[in-house]
This record gives sequence, structure tokens and C-alpha cells, in this order.
Amino acid sequence: MVLLTMTPSIVEGLQLLAQGIPEAELLLLCQQEPSLEQPAVGNPISHTQVSDIWRALKAAGHEGYTLESLLKGSQVYVPPPPPKPEPSEEYKALMARLRREQEEREYQQMINPQPRLESFSQRFPNAPALQQSFAAVNKPTRADDVGDDDVTFNDVHRQLMLILNFIVSIFGVAASLWILARWWSTPARLFLTLGGSILVGIAEVALYLGYIWHLGQEKKKEAKEKEVKEVVQTWTVGPHDADKLVEVSSSTKEPTETSALRRRKSKVNE
Repeated sequence: MVLLTMTPSIVEGLQLLAQGIPEAELLLLCQQEPSLEQPAVGNPISHTQVSDIWRALKAAGHEGYTLESLLKGSQVYVPPPPPKPEPSEEYKALMARLRREQEEREYQQMINPQPRLESFSQRFPNAPALQQSFAAVNKPTRADDVGDDDVTFNDVHRQLMLILNFIVSIFGVAASLWILARWWSTPARLFLTLGGSILVGIAEVALYLGYIWHLGQEKKKEAKEKEVKEVVQTWTVGPHDADKLVEVSSSTKEPTETSALRRRKSKVNE
């Protein structure tokens, strides 16, 4: 049974009834459950008791107390939680033993403190110097090796554009098929749109994989081709041989002076 809480109007009404009605009727009213012998705001009261109080006040001539005014501010009564059971003797003995052990541990920690925890800088004081030395040893020797931000940015930009191209292609085909099949039923349009989107996605992936395979084949061909370097002409620079032209062929290792150029030089000197 759902009980309500007493309001100030109900308490005042019970006090007026205690003064104006016979004791037998008041005793009969108070013997109902829950008890109304000591009315107070917040005590439990049933719906039947509220109705009986209202009828008794109305019969006694107290017209100002209506059923609405008696129930105004009342709430559902929530009984207080039951008291906790008394712990057993075994539980008390166990708790006492645990307290003694905890006190003993705290005392041992007090007289024998543990070593202070070291931080990373305290444990390895030379770490910053080693870090700087490692960075100095592995520092790039050429300016071209420093940073690859442009390469990374270009790679990320290419991948993002590729993903955007895939998404635009798939959604574009899906929207086109959905619009073209507007006279079809909704399930048929849905399956047609999904099928077209899946086919376009597969085609996009196949084209991309073919493009990657073609690039790999080109790189393999370039790696197989050997670059042949050949010295065609050299000039000998020296205090006495400044004007001598020396020709070196790919089959000989030592330079030989061309007779035609030497003959032409001799004619000029004459």
C-alpha cells in the first residue's frame, strides 16, 4: 500500500479533531494503520485516513479544510532504511586483527622508510648530454638531407586527393542512378544504387592498382638499365701545356695528343 506524508493541514486537522470529537471516535481513527497518535509533518498516512479526517472535519463544521487543502504539499512516504544488523563476533575479531596489522605496517614504514623514488633526470643525469651527442653525430652532412616536409606534404596531398576522387566518383554515380531510376520502386532503386556504387569503387581500386603496378614496372626497367659514361675530350692545364688538347677514347686509359691539332699548332708558330 502506498502511503503519503502528513502535511501541516493534516496535523492541524487532527489537533482540531482531538479537541472537538468524542474520544471513542478519535481512538477508532487513531487505531488505523499507520498510527495517528502522535501526528507530525512527514509521518506516514494512508489515503483512507485522509478521507476519514476530511469527513470528520466536515461533520464537525470545519468547512475550511478541503480534501485538496489537506493533500497540498503531501508526497509519497519513503520509509527509512532498516538499521544495519549488529556484526558478529567473528567479524569484530577479524576487523580488530586487520587494524592491528595495518598499524604494525604503518609503524614499520615509519621506522624503516623506503628509499625515495628517483626521477628520470636523477636516475640518468647524463641523458641530456648523450642525447645532444647522438643528435650531433647523426646530424645530416648535406643541406639536401635536412627535412622532407615538401615531399611529405606532396605525398599526403596526393593521397587525400585520391581518396576525395574515390568518394566523389562513388557518390556521383550513386546519385545519378538514384535519379535515373526515380520511376522504379524504392527497394529496386536502392539495390541499383548500391550495386552501381560498389562497381565504381571496385573499378577505381583496380585502376589505382594498375597504375601502381605500371609505376613499379617502370622503376624496375630503369634499375636494370646501366648508365655508361664516356669521356670525349679533356684539356690539360699547366704552365707549359696550356694550349694542348688531349683526346681520350673510351677504350684507352692514357691520353694521346692528336697529331692534327699538334701539326696545326706548329704551323701557327711558324
